[in-house]
Amino acid sequence: MKLIRTIAAAALLTAASSNAYAVLSVKDPLNSPAWSYMAREYFADDTVSFSDLVKVAAAPHAEDSMNVPVMVDATALDDVQEILVFADLNPIPTVLRFYPHSMEPKIGFGLKLQQGSPIRAAVKTADGQWHVGGTWVNAAGGGCTAPSVGSGHSDWASRLGETSGRFFAGNNDEGRMKFKVMHPMDTGLADGIPAFFIERIEVKDASGDEVGVIMPFEPVAENPVFTVNTPGDGPVSVSGRDNNGNRFKAEFAR
Repeated sequence: MKLIRTIAAAALLTAASSNAYAVLSVKDPLNSPAWSYMAREYFADDTVSFSDLVKVAAAPHAEDSMNVPVMVDATALDDVQEILVFADLNPIPTVLRFYPHSMEPKIGFGLKLQQGSPIRAAVKTADGQWHVGGTWVNAAGGGCTAPSVGSGHSDWASRLGETSGRFFAGNNDEGRMKFKVMHPMDTGLADGIPAFFIERIEVKDASGDEVGVIMPFEPVAENPVFTVNTPGDGPVSVSGRDNNGNRFKAEFAR
């Protein structure tokens, strides 16, 4: 019986290793020196492949390393469960996780870049597979180790968590919402400034049902602005918390 368990465990380990490293046999489209580490770190024994169906749009040269606008679009895939955004060469690679639930699997936001790096989106579908797309953005650098600008203002504490937003008008933008949360989003990499960032945002419809969850990490830009597409009619509420337990909430009419 012990021998059978040993053989079974070995078979599982072999299968896991096969899945984990299969993607490494395919040339990285962005030719990143850190891709092999990213693959092992994020996908372990899951099945992963590069895909043109995952679109990551960003300017090839960042004008501001502390706020690089990015749009991730996975609407060409069915049954999207999760979108993971990461920057290979950032000191903190994980940027954001988005669970769209009944929302469109598409999100725009800004991020910090410490240096030129691939920015990738890995999209997990209901069959458990990851589909990876990305683009390379050149940056002057320093975005992750510089202190936030807003926290130097005298009124930053009183505006912490202040949330504003609106829906876009017009048939082509139906359900498209942009919202902003006042927060320094400190990475913890600037001298004497601890990590202080929003860690969870819940989006709910008029009935109070959760339609999506955004989980930002330290590299998301200060005072983050998110663009998402929400389903249904009526108002949408946005609520969240940061890693120090501060909470915020706002409701937006269509």
